[in-house]
Amino acid sequence: MLLCEDRIHPSRRAILGSAGALFAWSFIPKYAHAAGGRDPRFVAIILRGALDGLSAVAPIGDPGYAALREAIALSTSGDHPALPLDGFFALHPAMPNFARLYKAGQALVVHAAATGYRERSHFDGQDVLESGQPKVGLTQSGWLNRALAALPPGERIAQKGALGVGPIAPLVARGPAPVLGWAPQTLPRADDDLAMRVMDLYARKDQALARALSKGLETDKLATQSGMGDMKQQGGPADPQGMKMIAAGAAKLMAADTGPRVAALAFEGWDTHANEGAATGQLANRLGGLDSAFAEFESDLGPAWKDTIIAVITEFGRTARVNGTTGTDHGTGTVAFLVGGAVKGGRVVADWPGLAQGQLFEGRDLKPTTDVRAMLKGVMMDHLGLSAAILAEQVFPGTEQLAPMRGLVA
Repeated sequence: MLLCEDRIHPSRRAILGSAGALFAWSFIPKYAHAAGGRDPRFVAIILRGALDGLSAVAPIGDPGYAALREAIALSTSGDHPALPLDGFFALHPAMPNFARLYKAGQALVVHAAATGYRERSHFDGQDVLESGQPKVGLTQSGWLNRALAALPPGERIAQKGALGVGPIAPLVARGPAPVLGWAPQTLPRADDDLAMRVMDLYARKDQALARALSKGLETDKLATQSGMGDMKQQGGPADPQGMKMIAAGAAKLMAADTGPRVAALAFEGWDTHANEGAATGQLANRLGGLDSAFAEFESDLGPAWKDTIIAVITEFGRTARVNGTTGTDHGTGTVAFLVGGAVKGGRVVADWPGLAQGQLFEGRDLKPTTDVRAMLKGVMMDHLGLSAAILAEQVFPGTEQLAPMRGLVA
């Protein structure tokens, strides 16, 4: 069984985010514009720990599925039946909101997907996933931030930059474009008098810090106006309630007319080496948290939901076979989700490789047949208006031969 790294990866832990009573951020004055007449919203949700795509969206129509998954195999019958999608794939029963949106044509699955990374280190896999680079450690900026930075000046989608949710802004949101940090608060809030005195001190000593504090106070005010002033932490990013709360906070910020249009957040706890569970259990609880996050975005974004796309991605998948501790180890192919009113959904997009022994990647993993970057490039092109050249050269460098996946946006 592969073991998980317990070390801290310095490149992934550079502090840019915020915590406590005030908000912190990196702000560079820069303006960009949205595609067409839409006022689009885009959210990237990173699932840290490598989601088991064969459990999230089970290929129950594949003759090899049930034998490989043994005790954790899903079924469309029994006490907790999986939710049929298209006759071949079935959704985990902990995701009724996704199933509802799927039927409404507002959600889709991309299966047998992966980045270009083919090793099994969480930290390296997340680095490649979020940086958008072909290899580990090539940059300290993320593809979402570079996408914003590449938009032409003059419109509002990048005026507030990327919203980086959490105590540390995800790598995918960091870079030259503005980054607005926000995290649910557990510490007592600083009162207005203290904030003004600190800003006066900064103004006389450090103009850059003064500008940063001023922008942070603006975000704090926006959060308060959105009804989030008394929000208390009810769980972390690995807790279902925490996922729901984080999504609600991000959605309220993005729903405001003056709020950010693009956000990145991360949910944790998807590393299911032991006691993964099937229709119920450890993985089911987290999938339920992710599913409730979709509902929060749909509810709190209000009219902006129709112009929203949420992309859910993870660093790699898990082994096709169950291991000796009723879990799954680090693998390769997995699933990605697109959810939102701007998604052309109601389908599973897959060039299915099969689960027979000879069809598995290295004899153990779901073989990846779709590159996650192609999916993201298609969304960036059709939803945010980025060109294929910019996507290949700046956002996902070195992907000139990887065509954007079109037709994902309604």
